[in-house]
Amino acid sequence: AARLLSQRLTETWRQPIVVENRLGAGSNVAAQAAAMAAPDGHTLLSVSSAHAVAPAIQSKLSFDPINDFAPITLTATGPALVIVAPDLPVKTIDDLIRLARVRPGDFNFASAGVGSGAHFAVELLRSQTGINLVHVPFKGIPEALNETIAGRTHLFVSPYASAINLVRQGKARAIAVTSTSRMADMPDLPTVSESGAPGYRWIFWYGLLAPARTPAAIVDRIQADVAGVLSQPDVRERFRSLGTEAVTNTPTEFSRLIADEVASFTQLARQGNIKAD
Repeated sequence: AARLLSQRLTETWRQPIVVENRLGAGSNVAAQAAAMAAPDGHTLLSVSSAHAVAPAIQSKLSFDPINDFAPITLTATGPALVIVAPDLPVKTIDDLIRLARVRPGDFNFASAGVGSGAHFAVELLRSQTGINLVHVPFKGIPEALNETIAGRTHLFVSPYASAINLVRQGKARAIAVTSTSRMADMPDLPTVSESGAPGYRWIFWYGLLAPARTPAAIVDRIQADVAGVLSQPDVRERFRSLGTEAVTNTPTEFSRLIADEVASFTQLARQGNIKAD
């Protein structure tokens, strides 16, 4: 998302934009660097849903995910696919729920780490249905996905873009999508909500933040320019090809979304006793 935006914003602003990956600590290294940057609009932070997870599972952070940033806008949202092991005898979410209730504790789910999106996606399903699945965390999405395809784990809620090609090739078996409506390119794949867990919804989101105290005029200008880029048909199609939808909202709306997500993740973390390693 950051690289797609940077290419077009370079044209709009007529100055180069450098995309710098700051890896480590579940994106917290990058967030800390951005929080400490000058609030002049020259340093932005591209975030995902993980930004709202951090305060839910970590008692000590070197930054405040809400108060140390000025939200600018969402940039994209995308669903996940519920991938199951090839030999797991389920075809729907309802099948999974019934099997897990008959044999509690016999089945597990993979994730990309403690507190990852995949972890919380299943934790939400567990909280809504009461099923018992054993958590098996891995170092990242590829490993978790591969282990499930190989049948060494039973379930993985994978970001759409990470699994869709494998599903189309018949290498991965998807039984549901986590959005509230079916995907246009996979109309036969039901949602989790309609196939066994009414009301279930899980969406990955991405967005842009600036350091706190960045002047509102600068935030509004960046939001408008990003919205302009994301309205371009070829940009929207590129996001769609990655399994996401290009979307924007106002700084106030994005701020409210982050706060709501932090509250939701915190509640799930308490229910599931989820803490960072």
